[in-house]
Amino acid sequence: MIGISACLGGVLCRYDGQPKAVLQLVALVENHEAIMVCPEVLGGLPIPRDPAEIVGGDGFDVWNEKARVVTSKGVDVTKEYQAGAILAWQKLKEQQIDQLILKAKSPSCGSSQIYDGTFSGTLTEGVGVATAYFLQQKMSVLSDEDWLAQQQEITKINEVS
Repeated sequence: MIGISACLGGVLCRYDGQPKAVLQLVALVENHEAIMVCPEVLGGLPIPRDPAEIVGGDGFDVWNEKARVVTSKGVDVTKEYQAGAILAWQKLKEQQIDQLILKAKSPSCGSSQIYDGTFSGTLTEGVGVATAYFLQQKMSVLSDEDWLAQQQEITKINEVS
């Protein structure tokens, strides 16, 4: 059993309420091979909501109180992001899940790149708030983009075999 970002499993929980489902991950949920979490919604944020980015660093910096999560309107939502990460971790831990596939570039779930906090669409290296927390708890995190690339490689290898 793995954990996945709820948006990847078909839940319309993104900030803009738009779909981001990955059909292969939806199938894992339907086959009871994955459970879904959305740290932002678990933290009490509505759908839709204003976009947010980490200002001053990445998710690790948020936990170290060196950065914060701010909406495009300037509202500090750091506490909601942190609370959601903890609640998501608790839900995953209850199910003994330590492997996750999370939405790339998200201020919560990003695992290698996030937006730089300027709302200009510029990406920077770093992880989201929930991902930083999950990694601190010794969980394994993979982005949906990396997971899909791995699946394509596996398919190519199987086709050659």
